[in-house]
Amino acid sequence: MSCVLFVGPTAWGLDLERWAARVDVRGPACRGAIDALLSAHGAPRPIALVDGLFGRVPALGHREILSALEAGWPVWGLSSLGAIRAAEMDYLGMRGYGRIYARYASLPDLRDDEVALLHEAERPWRPVSEPLVHLREALAHLVAVGSIEDGTRADTLATLERLWFGERTRARLLELLGAREGPGRREELRAELRRFERFRVKTHDLSMFLEEAPWART
Repeated sequence: MSCVLFVGPTAWGLDLERWAARVDVRGPACRGAIDALLSAHGAPRPIALVDGLFGRVPALGHREILSALEAGWPVWGLSSLGAIRAAEMDYLGMRGYGRIYARYASLPDLRDDEVALLHEAERPWRPVSEPLVHLREALAHLVAVGSIEDGTRADTLATLERLWFGERTRARLLELLGAREGPGRREELRAELRRFERFRVKTHDLSMFLEEAPWART
């Protein structure tokens, strides 16, 4: 059975056509999206909630997810808004998946803006900024390979946490590191961060979810 997938910028860089037989791809969810799905389809189908809109439109609330669960629709959450909702509602039957879900499930005070980012308003939902969880991964990598000290990581992360999520970009990260480490090291650090897709754990979770198709086994 195919899974209804609410996804947007988290899928950037993935070829969703690879999984076309497994998923029915919708855009990011907003308020009313799941209610409309339930109204349009009689038989329950698995739902995977990844991305959601907020700010410009009302955000998807808990009530719609609960309505789907009560109607027999399996609902999975991962990577972004879906991971947050799954951590909040797993005791009600929503199922979480992946590293981002695990973080929210184990750290109840983890802020929602850890996974927030600015992106284009239409398909393909190109990201304009990077979520804080990705920048955390990048900074941890720089410490692991000896490019920066842990104090630099902590100070840079503290500055990023104070920024509006739309200002958290790779360029801003390099600017902050350059100010701390000196402009002479900026190119070295830029080279170390060049393959930034390594740090996009939200997208990694989504890719693994689509590969494993856990909704088909439950």
